[in-house]
Amino acid sequence: MGLVSVLLISFCVLSISLVGTDNIVVGIPTTLDGPFKPVTVPLDKTFRGHAVDLPDTDPRVQRVVQGFEPEQISVSLSTTHDSVWISWITGDFQIGDSIKPLNPKTVASVVRYGRLRFPLIHKATGYSLVYNQLYPFVGLQNYTSGIIHHVRLTGLKPNTLYHYQCGDPSIPAMSSTYYFKTMPASGPNSYPSRIAIVGDLGLTYNTTSTVDHMIGNNPDLILVVGDVCYANLYLTNGTGADCYSCSFSRTPIHETYQPRWDYWGRYMQPVTSKIPIMVVEGNHEIEKQVENQTFVAYSSRFAFPSKESGSSSAFYYSFNAGGIHFIMLGGYIAYNKSAHQYKWLEKDLAKVDRKVTPWLVATWHPPWYSTYKAHYREAECMRTAMEDLLYQYGVDIIFNGHVHAYERSNRVYNYTLDPCGPVHITVGDGGNREKMAIAHADEPGNCPDPSTTPDEYMGGFCAFNFTSGPAAGKFCWDRQPDYSAYRESSFGHGIFEVSL
Repeated sequence: MGLVSVLLISFCVLSISLVGTDNIVVGIPTTLDGPFKPVTVPLDKTFRGHAVDLPDTDPRVQRVVQGFEPEQISVSLSTTHDSVWISWITGDFQIGDSIKPLNPKTVASVVRYGRLRFPLIHKATGYSLVYNQLYPFVGLQNYTSGIIHHVRLTGLKPNTLYHYQCGDPSIPAMSSTYYFKTMPASGPNSYPSRIAIVGDLGLTYNTTSTVDHMIGNNPDLILVVGDVCYANLYLTNGTGADCYSCSFSRTPIHETYQPRWDYWGRYMQPVTSKIPIMVVEGNHEIEKQVENQTFVAYSSRFAFPSKESGSSSAFYYSFNAGGIHFIMLGGYIAYNKSAHQYKWLEKDLAKVDRKVTPWLVATWHPPWYSTYKAHYREAECMRTAMEDLLYQYGVDIIFNGHVHAYERSNRVYNYTLDPCGPVHITVGDGGNREKMAIAHADEPGNCPDPSTTPDEYMGGFCAFNFTSGPAAGKFCWDRQPDYSAYRESSFGHGIFEVSL
């Protein structure tokens, strides 16, 4: 999968360079040179092989702390450079027929931090919680998490290295000293050096390859565009499969094995404890349980700048990273014009000052412009509801996951090439154990029945035959669509750079 570097020129001019895995720039086309002739990279059948999950015996996913010492430590951003969130877990999870949730009030949530490694002169406190994943069926194991802590640090300097410890000093149970770097102050000449974009990551040996290469690119920020650890490919007894519905079609509810979340947090801690990570929900985070509760692990484990950005939900929020305003949207919560998310989006976009944050980037999980058979036009209802609004405010780039492949569009609006439409980039296979997307909807025999395309969770039907252009009267093109600039079946990540 190519890496993506974006050079700042103007709102309707986008410069993209494709960088190979050896980081050699092979060309710097701009949208002034486009639209580009569609390219499909031939499938390398030996490239990926079979993705295998890390087992619970792998040292990288095992618990190595004692008692209530912090683990699964991560940093995430608030809305502006002067604030970040520190999150961690104390105490171990429980899984089985008889579980007793830990009491969050028994362990304090404290972060000591400062610009010097010693002494750490500042102190912040936060809140804590536990969550349960419960199933009302005989034979299924229930889960309760360790104590999850979230603490917000404020008053930080821009583009500055801070050291910190987290935990409860009264036990004592404090972590080792870690560090993070704040984002640059917002402004037209101020940007993070590199931002990593990855989706559908999972926790396989391919995942480790992706993460190693991603960290080798020294990002200042990581965006995970949904589908984090794939705990829902497992039964509650820890038995997993590449395809849940294929292997476990008779289960009374779609089970999950929640310890996979803990394994993922432990594996990622060397990265997330020093590089801020921002996450948006994907379909694998639905995780339905008792009383039809959903997204409980996702909403509990990560800190989101929802309140700071005027949102009432962990499913959608926004933040600044230097001169970039990021909008994280929810593809699995109501998005029609009467919904809270849409109304919040209108207000958030109206507040953006393009003189301060010239670049406007949106991200959510299911792509609107994907030419693969897998999930083809699945998010059409979301597109018809929100595309006009994003176009009106001149969103520059949109990042998605969900489709397990890489695809980059030309600038497009309503399936028509448009010099002021955004570029859509799908970075949908970070290495998870599900199959890679290979078949294209425009290839003979691959166009899906329209009735099969709506998202199962959100429902609705909005994907009709095209009414104009080369595919008029058809549900699929009979060749790679003009709006698709480049597509490649591979796993990996993207690197997003904004340069002056």
